[in-house]
Amino acid sequence: MSREEHTGAVGDGEQVGGGESVVNVTVGEGVAARPEQDLLTRTALGVFRLNGQFVTVSEEMARPAGLTAAWWQVLGAVLRDPQPVAGIARTMGITRQSVQRVADLLVRRGLAEYAPNPAHRRAKLLRPTAEGRAAVQRIQPAHADLATRLKEALGEEQFAQTAQVLERLSEALAGLEPAVTEP
Repeated sequence: MSREEHTGAVGDGEQVGGGESVVNVTVGEGVAARPEQDLLTRTALGVFRLNGQFVTVSEEMARPAGLTAAWWQVLGAVLRDPQPVAGIARTMGITRQSVQRVADLLVRRGLAEYAPNPAHRRAKLLRPTAEGRAAVQRIQPAHADLATRLKEALGEEQFAQTAQVLERLSEALAGLEPAVTEP
């Protein structure tokens, strides 16, 4: 797929330097996008697609353990150390309200429980119950199998580099000033 097809934009190619083609992308009423905008679009579309793929495979792995991908994600965030809902949300990059809904549901189903938080009286800590730990443990064989298959498909070094690049991208986005949205 060409960059033009991938971004859904129209443009014409021109030769530069060593003969590689550069696409002049048009993003609307005759406005040409800069190459970094094209890279941002390709990166965002790639991350959105990857997120969808991870959610799908996570749902498939979690289902036999009686979990959903979201339940697994929240339980996984507190396996090592109990955390307040706001801390889980920050770590996962989603809203506190979303985590709160899942946490409350996990508690109602006996997969997690709230515990006192010595650092904050009102913000209780979420921690898995023995049943919640057992459910996550049932996912481990499928998780290990997927990790092995991805390592074989990418190669160990490129698999590690992929994780590092995604971590750097997340850090870079987190460090940016909020974008100006008004003209």
